[in-house]
Amino acid sequence: MMSKSASSPAPEPALPEAVVREWLQPFLAYLAKERRYSAYTVRNYRQAVEDFVRWLGRSGRDPAGFGTLSARDVRDFVIEAQRRFGRRTLHSHVSGLRTFYRHAMREGRLDRNPFTGVPLPKLDKPLPKFLTESQMLHLLAGPEKLRANESIDDFAALRDRLVLEVIYGGGLRVSEAVGLNHGDVDFGQGSARVLGKGRKERICPLGDAAMAVLRKFRDMHAPAAGRADPVLLSDRRGRMTPGAVQKLVKRYLALADLPMDITPHKLRHSYATHLLNAGADLRSVQELLGHASLTTTQIYTHTSVARLKEIHAKAHPRA
Repeated sequence: MMSKSASSPAPEPALPEAVVREWLQPFLAYLAKERRYSAYTVRNYRQAVEDFVRWLGRSGRDPAGFGTLSARDVRDFVIEAQRRFGRRTLHSHVSGLRTFYRHAMREGRLDRNPFTGVPLPKLDKPLPKFLTESQMLHLLAGPEKLRANESIDDFAALRDRLVLEVIYGGGLRVSEAVGLNHGDVDFGQGSARVLGKGRKERICPLGDAAMAVLRKFRDMHAPAAGRADPVLLSDRRGRMTPGAVQKLVKRYLALADLPMDITPHKLRHSYATHLLNAGADLRSVQELLGHASLTTTQIYTHTSVARLKEIHAKAHPRA
């Protein structure tokens, strides 16, 4: 039998302590405290810098020699990294390294950024996957079906329906949904104050259906909830985690015989696509989604145009 040590990949070598102390830790503190980046982004940028420092060591360069690198050195790094990472991961790493160099320049430690303008492989731009309105109705009906056959209790059925309604009804990211507190919800207006990427606040209408489920859930299962208490509760009545939401969505996708590669974030894609299909203007959808750039929102117009072309092909005599 193969030993555990033989089957496991070798651990990555530790970074030099001086690099961690003098370069990496100040950069991570800047990301988290000044830029207020999410823990997810901070983790990705940390991994980018760590990988770059290890590459410097492997290639015979000084692991702390950030100021000695030329544009040719950086191109060598990108070429080698393409063998180890997918294109999207590579773009993310280079973005993190550009930010790392900008921070060092701001602190007066470096005078140039060799990652500025470095050529990268083009990213594919697949259309966002989403559920149709009919498919969404099947998904939303799942909790009641399980309650009816006594597979889950009343609490779980109403809570699961609330999770789906809040994400789809408000177009929320998973992190935004699980971070939502009762004090963030305006029950009179039917909206929620959401803390999004970069800790930017926005107001999201949740819709009549989601608000009706929320009121019922609060009255039946959280009547004493305070302003700081979570809207979405775990089975143990604590705050739900993103992982729990992902498992919940997978359960109801399987129940409704829907594609299993749909994620909670793709319910947000569905929200955006359905708004545009119904005639919402792009700027409004950008604001509702909390996108910093209109370009990010524009990808949903391709999906809507594809749907219009499908309708045209079926209905027009000259199509």
